[in-house]
Amino acid sequence: METPPAGTAPTPPATRSASEPGAPARRPGRSTVKWVLLLGALATLPAFTVDMYLPSLPDVAADLDASPALAQLTLAGMLVGGAFGQLVIGPLSDRYGRRAPVIIGLALHVVTSVLCAVVPTIGWLIVLRVLQGFFNASAQVVSIAVIRDRFTGSDAARILSRLMLVIGLAPLLAPTIGSFVAGHGDWRWVFWVLAVLGLVLGLIVLRFMPETLETERRQAGGVGSVFRGYGALLKDRHFVALAVLPGLGMAVLMSYVVGSPFVLQEGYGLTHQQFAALFAVNGIGLVISAQVNASLVRRVAPVRILRAALVLQGVFAVGLFVVALTGAGGLIGLLAALWLTLALQGLIPANASALALTRHGERAGTAAAVIGAFQAGVAGLVSPLVGVLGGDAVAMSTVMLGAVVASLLVLGLATPAFRKGGWHLPA
Repeated sequence: METPPAGTAPTPPATRSASEPGAPARRPGRSTVKWVLLLGALATLPAFTVDMYLPSLPDVAADLDASPALAQLTLAGMLVGGAFGQLVIGPLSDRYGRRAPVIIGLALHVVTSVLCAVVPTIGWLIVLRVLQGFFNASAQVVSIAVIRDRFTGSDAARILSRLMLVIGLAPLLAPTIGSFVAGHGDWRWVFWVLAVLGLVLGLIVLRFMPETLETERRQAGGVGSVFRGYGALLKDRHFVALAVLPGLGMAVLMSYVVGSPFVLQEGYGLTHQQFAALFAVNGIGLVISAQVNASLVRRVAPVRILRAALVLQGVFAVGLFVVALTGAGGLIGLLAALWLTLALQGLIPANASALALTRHGERAGTAAAVIGAFQAGVAGLVSPLVGVLGGDAVAMSTVMLGAVVASLLVLGLATPAFRKGGWHLPA
């Protein structure tokens, strides 16, 4: 497949033939609200699996006699498991359709959640969290693939932004729910709740999600075709660059996620409830920026939004590092710098993912798997550096700044986004 350079105009949806390979199954009068809510409910599962657990992270370390770094590995392990899970589940969804992989993945998520609830040691918890991430990766990769089945170009970026609104509710609600659950039991009860959540989502998929990948559009062949599909994607340098950006963005977010319980609760003495409230405030920033992006992509090329957002995020990340290093402004200064840095995230992954998916619509599941694998894998490898560097505010801000700088380098060196005339590229 011949693909355009990153940031160039995708084929307008109205000009695509229904018989074109990889063309989304577009239906007049479809309800985008239905798809946003349905796919958003699925995509929130990994987020809830992380965020509900956050307020209890220091309690897990104490209860299982583990260091903060080992406790943080229970989060990083889930991300690494999710990366491998998406690489396996993405091609399966291209071969067998979207429904079967997500239903099986949700069922196994329920099983691993129950096992996490009764785990005796930190080592077993880390292993089970890797498996949990592997299985619930099906929810995320299928959600993205379904969007590509039905939408393309700026439409896909807009729907992904709407999806971010639903996903953004997880940081608003999950830590509060986790604090409430742990406060009336202990951290193990969080996993019982996650098991119930997986069961409910499975029932929703069975009842409300139709198959979006018609039989004639499915990828034929076995293991060889899977490797050929990944080979075609990885040979596309612009696709790889765009696919890495959501991963580096997730590394920024997860560095905050794994570090903030220790920085804010142990370093600044916040209670579970205060931490959950502040976490929700940062979630509001993500929701706002996601909705701003959904409006902007109607008039501004996704690549332009991506460039501007990354530059601004770089400025705010430098400010965050300076505040953490000097202590300027105390807790309020740190929280303000965090909010500004994290709020830009709503403008980055959706546009990078939409641009990447536009290049390989004929294998959307495999492409979504690569994007998701980078997203989970990069974050899972980078975020533990917060604990390695000391787990304090300086360590957290250093890793966040490093991930933003890496994003700017990838976009600038591996795509034409910052080259002469790049700002004038069409949508």
